[in-house]
Amino acid sequence: MAAAAAAGGAARGRGVTSFQRKAAAGSRLAAVAGTRPSVRHGQLLLSSGLPSLDCVLGGGVAVGTLLLIEEDKYSLYSNLLFKYFLAEGVVCGHDLFVASAKDHPDNILKELPAPLLDDTHRNELGEEATPVKSEDFQDSMKIAWRYQNLPKMEASPTTSTKFGHYYDVSKTMSPELSQSAKWHSFYLPEELASQPKMKTCNMNSAYARLLHSIQRIIYQEGFDGSDPQKKQKTILRIGIQSLGSMLWGDDICSNDTPEDIHSLTKFLYVLRGLLRKSLSACIITVPAHLVQNKAIMERVTNLSDTVVGLESFIGSERETNPLYKDYHGLVHVHQIPRLNSLICDVSDTKDLAFRLKRKLFTIEENENKSL
Repeated sequence: MAAAAAAGGAARGRGVTSFQRKAAAGSRLAAVAGTRPSVRHGQLLLSSGLPSLDCVLGGGVAVGTLLLIEEDKYSLYSNLLFKYFLAEGVVCGHDLFVASAKDHPDNILKELPAPLLDDTHRNELGEEATPVKSEDFQDSMKIAWRYQNLPKMEASPTTSTKFGHYYDVSKTMSPELSQSAKWHSFYLPEELASQPKMKTCNMNSAYARLLHSIQRIIYQEGFDGSDPQKKQKTILRIGIQSLGSMLWGDDICSNDTPEDIHSLTKFLYVLRGLLRKSLSACIITVPAHLVQNKAIMERVTNLSDTVVGLESFIGSERETNPLYKDYHGLVHVHQIPRLNSLICDVSDTKDLAFRLKRKLFTIEENENKSL
């Protein structure tokens, strides 16, 4: 006893206490590759594949949530966001589930953009930037080297975060990298041919098949948490292309009073339940501009967590308007989820536009918002 008391006194004399800080919950969450916990609400986040979009969404896409992309008129830019999401999963070592009724998942993966990593990243971004004058270089030499490494804040949200990776849209991902990913595919024509008849449970047959496939992957691969994964934990990234189109057997895009008006909303309701109890995140593109009944789109929005709309300038008056000459379209953030909070985490920038450069697709603040 006396020895213990003496040891305790010596420890107090040296300023050492027996108190140990409890590890934060976020430190355990951050063990999953390609993710990070939110500093605001503690939810585990993953990158959408576009750092500027991550900034707009409050840091990234929360695990267990659904990101809905309202397609632009020609589905050109929405497909880019779709491929960014999948490409980020390949780079981070996440599992993929790709579903489509139009393009075969094999072809989608072959067309993923090439990542810009390390020195290549800096070199490629440097080509898009303006050359640095010699005077600016001399001035920069006067600044201490340790301050040059600090991030510079600009008006564009593109440079306000380093979460995620950058991709070169002019190049496709190398076959070695894309083949290293573990992925599952759902191609509707093949599914219909292999199993012509299936119980639909008061739902579109295509949607029922898709739900069954997603549920099977989540349970068999251990993403639901009930059966711990044998290897290191990872994330399942689910990508569904052009859901709600006629290719999926749904007539909401061609009829104001569709045959089964609740089929799509039933699918989203069940899907979000699967996402909530699993290590997964989902991106869905929907041709919202073709949906005849706007009440259906309101229900679809309410059943999604994050909703982002793309408005392309192709074929519109803004395409030739000199005020928008630097942009290719507008970005509308319709909904952001409230995670562990009464308010949603949104960016201070409200007026957003996107541009497709020679190699990079970026979302920036619309400088002509007051015009």
